[in-house]
Amino acid sequence: MESPKYYESSSGLSQMSDTKETIGRPNPSQTITDRLQQQLTIGSSHGSTKKDNRPLTIGAGKAFPPPLTDPENYVVDFDGPDDPEHPYNWNFGLNAIFAPGAGRASKTFGVGPEVGTLGTTLYILGFASGPLIWAPTSELIGRRWPLTIGMLGVAIFTISAAVCKDIQTLIICRFFAGLFGASQLSVVPAVLSDVYNNAQRGTAITIYSLTVFVGPFSAPFIGGFAASSSLGWRWTLYISAFMGFASVTLFILLLKETYAPILLVAKAAAIRRQTFNWGVHAKLEEVEVDFHELIQKYFTRPLKILITEPIVLLISLYMSFIYGLVYALLEAYPYVFESVYGMNPGVGGLPFVALIIGQLSACGFIITQNSTHAKKLAANGKVAVPEWRLSPAIVGAPVFTVGIFW
Repeated sequence: MESPKYYESSSGLSQMSDTKETIGRPNPSQTITDRLQQQLTIGSSHGSTKKDNRPLTIGAGKAFPPPLTDPENYVVDFDGPDDPEHPYNWNFGLNAIFAPGAGRASKTFGVGPEVGTLGTTLYILGFASGPLIWAPTSELIGRRWPLTIGMLGVAIFTISAAVCKDIQTLIICRFFAGLFGASQLSVVPAVLSDVYNNAQRGTAITIYSLTVFVGPFSAPFIGGFAASSSLGWRWTLYISAFMGFASVTLFILLLKETYAPILLVAKAAAIRRQTFNWGVHAKLEEVEVDFHELIQKYFTRPLKILITEPIVLLISLYMSFIYGLVYALLEAYPYVFESVYGMNPGVGGLPFVALIIGQLSACGFIITQNSTHAKKLAANGKVAVPEWRLSPAIVGAPVFTVGIFW
């Protein structure tokens, strides 16, 4: 006799409603977007892909209980758009610092400047590879622990690089520091997306982007003064490591989980403990991780989109050029102003202040444009059109080009 189908994912006997029905069903809750995001990242499998033909029983001679009448009645959700437990309604009252010390590090280990710069190069490589790990992880277990573990990894590998005895260890530690550091680059925007709605998110992302660029531009003269002082080049890494450990402490003490599906999992667990109704669950608990689907979504799909969507290809080329130029400047400016003009590393890094001023100006300009975006959003029924965000780039791209040749 065939066993009845159950809806409690923790039992391994789950058989859920179709994904498309879940997305299409009218639901005023804000979690529809969260569910769609989760299904497009970690997958939407409602059961294990491994076939199990064994006859399954409850055990102890007991018969299978009847299936739940309507599984949707047991799905935990937020109490509408104004639920104070949703992150939208909460109240809210250093990666380039080693670059100036690369030359002195290469002298310490008796290698050429080309090998010395591998410390920065491998860091960037790790930074580029990390999102493939941290982004799906944040969809599986939430934002808090990937951020905390990532920052802890940065601190550990950075201080390991600071005390290393050979260039090989330095380069390897820098790579893994970048790999763990990428957690902040890929997960923090997701946190901002969790906490801010479409009308507020632009300002939050702008301020975050400011820190992404101002941090590397501040590091050369900070690290330069440290490397040229009695402290030595190792302190360019000690400073970053100490800041990393301090951040980990703050994350553990103050950082709250912001990913709505994970919050609902905790809420469902609390309800089960209070009511002993083990059918109560969150949507995220219905999904079993399918690593084949995970690999497909994070490797195959991005490449397919990159090739088939011209706008994605063009923006990717534009952003990769900008990021490449940023890190090229981090190496070129110190070389030009120290080797050609004879400045010490600290003073040779001061020209980056001009870039910081430019970033601050751009940040102010984009924030002023956010009010226009909010008006368009309200007029369009709170449905965002991605192209609206390109308006500042129409101004920024020509100014950027002029600035290069100034």
